[in-house]
Parts: sequence; C-alpha cells; structure tokens
Amino acid sequence: MTTTASQQELFRFLEDRFACAQACTECARACALRASLVDPDGTEEQELVRRKGIMCAEVCDATCRLLSEQNRLDEESIRQQLEWCRSVCLECAHVFDRYPGAEDSAKSCRECAQACSDFMATLV
Repeated sequence: MTTTASQQELFRFLEDRFACAQACTECARACALRASLVDPDGTEEQELVRRKGIMCAEVCDATCRLLSEQNRLDEESIRQQLEWCRSVCLECAHVFDRYPGAEDSAKSCRECAQACSDFMATLV
C-alpha cells in the first residue's frame, strides 16, 4: 500500500469519526431539549418520552466523548459503543414518532443511528 493511499484512508477514517461524533452531539442536544419540554408529572406516554430522551442524550454524549478523545480503546470497544448508541437512538426515534411535535428530534436520532452504522462500516 502506498503512503498516499494510507493517508487517504486515515483522512477518511478521521472524517467519518468526526461526522459520527457530530451526529451524536446533535442528537444529544435534540433529545435533552425534547426531554426538558415534557411535563415530568405528565401521562405515562410523556414519561416514556422523557426517559427515552434522557437516556438517548446520555448515550450519545458518551459516544461523542469516546470518539472525540485520543484514547487507546480497542476497535471492539468502539464498535460496541457505536452499536449501543445506534440501538438507543432507534428506540428513541420510535418513541418520538408517537409524540406530536417530536419529529425533528426523531430525525436527529435516526441521523445519529445512521452515522454510527456508517462509521462501524469503516472499522476493519
């Protein structure tokens, strides 16, 4: 493999990693906002939206921190974190789909899940 090819692969990896971290940040922000707008003493459905939003925000934030830090985690640990984030985002999007006004938050969750899937595909 040539040095140029190696550099291009590294740049692509770093770009994909950054895109995933950025999607996680956007999703965390959207979920935290959605959770804060729900009445904590509301209906059971509102409580589900609030809990899922908080959980998704926390998982996305942790994933973003993992991807943003220069750490020595092995590829399998990164893959597990990405899969967890993807799964939580999709669950949250499904809950948001049932809640009027949460369409943009659901979209952020789906975009984050896709970014996690895309980045996992770059891992060997």
